[in-house]
Order: sequence, then structure tokens, then C-alpha cells
Amino acid sequence: MSSNKLETRLVSAGRDKQFAHGAVNPVVQRASSLVFDTVADKKHATANRANGALFYGRRGTETHFALQQAMTELEGGAGCVLYPCGAAAVTNAILSFVSAGGHVLMTGAAYEPTQDFCNVMLAKMNVATSYYNPNQGAEIAELMQPNTQVVFLESPSSITMEVQDIPAIVQAVRAVNPEVVIMIDNTWAAGIQFPALSHGIDISIQAGTKYLIGHSDYMLGTAVANERCLAQLREQSYLMGQMVDADTAYMASRGLRTLAVRLRQHETASLQVAQWLAERPEVDKVNHPALPQCPGHTYFKRDFAGGNGLFAFVLKQRLSDEQMAHFLDHFEHFSMAYSWGGFESLILANQPEELNAIRPAGPVAFSGTLVRLHIGLESVEDLIADLEAGLARIA
Repeated sequence: MSSNKLETRLVSAGRDKQFAHGAVNPVVQRASSLVFDTVADKKHATANRANGALFYGRRGTETHFALQQAMTELEGGAGCVLYPCGAAAVTNAILSFVSAGGHVLMTGAAYEPTQDFCNVMLAKMNVATSYYNPNQGAEIAELMQPNTQVVFLESPSSITMEVQDIPAIVQAVRAVNPEVVIMIDNTWAAGIQFPALSHGIDISIQAGTKYLIGHSDYMLGTAVANERCLAQLREQSYLMGQMVDADTAYMASRGLRTLAVRLRQHETASLQVAQWLAERPEVDKVNHPALPQCPGHTYFKRDFAGGNGLFAFVLKQRLSDEQMAHFLDHFEHFSMAYSWGGFESLILANQPEELNAIRPAGPVAFSGTLVRLHIGLESVEDLIADLEAGLARIA
């Protein structure tokens, strides 16, 4: 009897006997050439190469098929395509549905490499990009163009954490043109805290590098698509050479088994830290989706099943370069690094002018330094003490 409980599904998804061969975990099958015993076998593999038949290594092995099956089940899609990193998943998903003379409508608070791809690579292909304010909902319909092919969301927003009114956006887009492909960078939700496809989105993308892997040691991208978009996404991504190695696929499958437990701890600890920061005199505001002061908090409560460890806070002052270095260089438990989603706590800071440079739909509404935290699995007391010492260094 199957279960609809997330924890149970995370443990069982993609662990069919055909993939595990008697083991607890799916096997690691490394292969480029896959051998056919007969001409009939070769014909069967060729005809079913997109449907889980062993055909050629770039199409995948049983290790890949196990992960794809798991992600498809967990996100409620028709199928899953794997990529070597999150950026590859984003860019190839967009490329699969645009053509010269087309238009992409992109959230103005998207991950910076996503914006760079649109502004540089798509522009070279005569595909235009325009940006909308992430706080817009149904008003997005006014920005649609006759040649709009893709509408792209990211919620919460990269760095500044605005939560979008996704149902209103989807309804507005469909009312203008039901054929437009709606995609979301769903990394923050790890694909499970926000069920994107059940909200009318066509493709849910995430950097599996973050919470799926969970240990900051492999890179992966996933895209789960609905029936309407799966074949085009899969085949065009294949034509562009997109694939991932078997060992990375295995590590992602393994990471799924503890995902609910890890997310729960990240969420609990991050909320404790966020609430502590909200009371600090040095802090102007805390952009944690679970707190009322975060833009789009009501949408978070309505649409999301839970949170994670990533949020940001804004200081009342803009730190000088010297203050910034003194603040960031001496943490004991927080490390400076790009990415997030691992077991370790991370910290990065951005000046408002730096954020304005990557906010094409309008400037940020604050003048102090923004600090982004990822709260890992360390003791919350130790992390708060570390932050307290850091704030004292800039007092």
C-alpha cells in the first residue's frame, strides 16, 4: 500500500527492485556503451530510449532512471531531466522553448547567472528578455508580449527572498496566452516544500547541488516537467548534450532519503536565528519567508509546506569595506562560500548598490548592507553566539 506521507515517499521513491537488484539502494551503473544481445533487443532499446530502456550512456543508466523516477513521483510530473548543475537546468530548459524573435519574461530578482544568460546568450540568439518586479502578481499580464514564449519565476527570490503570488501570476499568464511555458527555479523549496506543477507551472527546476545532495560535494540540476512539455524538454536537452554522471545521480538518490529530516532541522534552526536577529538593534529587517516582515509572507503561508535554512537580514547601516572585512573574516562557525543547502552554515554580504545592479525591475527598498545566511546543522546556540560576536565587531 503506497503512502501519501512525504517522509515515506522520500524513503521509497526510485527504489524499485529493477533499480536496486536486491540492495537497499539503487545500483551505480557506470556505462557509455550498453550491449544488445540481439537485433531485436537493439530495436527495442532504440524505440524506447526515451522511456527507460538502456540505450546509450548519455540517455542514462539504471542509476539515472532511479533518480528520475523518484523526482517525477515527488514533484508530481510526467518525467525528469538531469543536468550537470542548476545553471545548466535553468538555461537548457529556457533554450528548449525559445526561438529567434521570441521573448522571455523573467523575474527581476532571479539568480544572477540566470539573468546573465538571458542578457548575453539569449540576446545573441535574437531572443528578447524583459524583467518584472517579483512583488507583482496579476499585473504581470500587462508585460506579456505577442511573442512571449517563456515566463520564468523564482520564489523566494535570490538573495532578497521575496515570495511571489504564483497562483495569480499563473492565472494571468494563462488568460493572455495558455501556450506560454511557465517555469520556476524551485531550488529553495527543494522541489517538495512548494508543489509547483500542482499550481499550474509547466517545469519545476532546481539545483540539486543544494538540498538534494545536501553535503556540498556534488553538483546536479533537475527539471521535472508536465506531460505537455516533457518530450520537448527531454529531447532538446539531449541534443544539447546534457547529462550527469552515474555517481552524482546515486548521491542525489541517497540524499533524498534524509531530505525531510534535514529540511526540518534547517527550518527550525533558521527560524530561531531569524527571530533572534529580528530583535537585534543593529538589524533593520529580516527577510525570512516565515516571518511577517518578509515580502510575500502571506503567500508563503498559503502556498508552501515549509521552509529551509536560507534567509537574509538587512543591517541599519551600510558597512564600510573595513567594517565588512572585520565582520566577515572572523566567524567561527559561519564560512564564506557560494551555494548553500549543505550541513554547514554559510554567510555572504551584499551592498545595496550591488543588489541594484542585478535588479533590473527596480531598486531594492533599503540602504543598509544585506547579509545572507544559510543555517546548517550546528547547534543554534553556537550559531547565535557567533553572530552576536560578529555584530559586536561592527558596533
